Amino acid sequence: MTDREDYLSVTTLTRYLKRKFDADPYLGRVYLTGEISNFRPRPNAHQYFSLKDDHAKINAIMFKSAFAKVKFQPEEGMKVLVTGRISLYEPSGSYQIYVERMEPDGVGALYQAYEQLKRKLASEGLFERRQRPLVKYPKRIAVITSPSGAVIRDIITTTRRRYPIAQLVLFPALVQGDAAADDIVQRIQQVNELGTFDTLIIGRGGGSIEDLWPFNEERVARAIAASEIPVISSVGHETDTTIADLVADVRAATPTAAAELATPVLSETLLAISQLQGRLFQAMTSQIQLDRQRLEQVRQSYVFTQPQRLYEGYTQRVAQLTDQLINDQRQLLNAKQQQVATVRARLSAHLLTARVKNGRQQADALNHELLSVSVNMIRTKKTQLHALINQLDLLSPLKIMTRGYSYVTVEGQVVKTVDQLSEKQAVTLHLADGQAAATINSVDKEKD
Repeated sequence: MTDREDYLSVTTLTRYLKRKFDADPYLGRVYLTGEISNFRPRPNAHQYFSLKDDHAKINAIMFKSAFAKVKFQPEEGMKVLVTGRISLYEPSGSYQIYVERMEPDGVGALYQAYEQLKRKLASEGLFERRQRPLVKYPKRIAVITSPSGAVIRDIITTTRRRYPIAQLVLFPALVQGDAAADDIVQRIQQVNELGTFDTLIIGRGGGSIEDLWPFNEERVARAIAASEIPVISSVGHETDTTIADLVADVRAATPTAAAELATPVLSETLLAISQLQGRLFQAMTSQIQLDRQRLEQVRQSYVFTQPQRLYEGYTQRVAQLTDQLINDQRQLLNAKQQQVATVRARLSAHLLTARVKNGRQQADALNHELLSVSVNMIRTKKTQLHALINQLDLLSPLKIMTRGYSYVTVEGQVVKTVDQLSEKQAVTLHLADGQAAATINSVDKEKD
């Protein structure tokens, strides 16, 4: 019989197997191809998923430091090539691959990332947003590029030749490498925070997709889109198209073209100003001559030569109206005086007293008669009202319902014909003292 000491614990066995996995030289560096399964993106964290083919599946883990170097976005069902080591996870006793590198199977990782980001930003409408117009006569132009490359030299040469009065300010930035994207974003934000620039040029020379990759980063694209200053992108050669080119307000094929887009030709501008100045001088001269002619015509008018003619007619009219007013007032005064004399002759103390007494008697008689008529009329109207109330009560549906009648409603509507009813329909019976719910069992319509 086996002693109890010969039995292993689960932990001991698992540790032994883990050491076997870790010590095996063939499992320390494994290259696998498979299809991603059970992938749920976890922002800024370790990624857990599976790799499978038609006959098997293996769990996989990719630490966030390694996942941060992946240039594309893994998706469910995507075929990938991974490099990593095989080990055993002690708590569950399951073996898994710790992925160190990952790239798409058949398509370059950078190209895959480029297409994914391009589709994402296009779906957000970032490429179709309203473009900010370039300033026609810029005073200050900011340039974000390498201080030692040919880009800044071409831009300086072209600007000095075309529009030397514009001030160029270089914001040196890394344009290649892992730190370049963050450096470019910081420079874009710095230019916008200063707020003293009319135009912003972002550029670098040509190169491979790896060399141009900082200009395909999402954070750079969003920084360009958020810029309040119009942005001209000149990245790579004419055949190279980066995400920065698609997001920028204007894309230039070369640094020289970028400078030409940002500035006018000073000599042409001065010539246009000179021509406009001549046209303005001629227009103002003609306008002054026309105004002088008008002034002379006005000066020769009678308004200035004989100003009294302006108010002669008004003076005459005022005199006429004054005389007419005096005559009218005199006639009115005479008429009123005659009326007063007539009334004064007709009135006497005895006649006035008699008329007042007679008026009081008539008022008393009329008041008594009015009171009598009012009382009789009220009595008559009350009698008529009671008769109408009795007639109305006899015609009232409620009075009729006390004799055994009722009416039917469906959803608050009164049913007038059987056409409004159907079998098993719920109805409401309205009686004299309440309501009752009922259901229609059958409907029989009388034939004509």
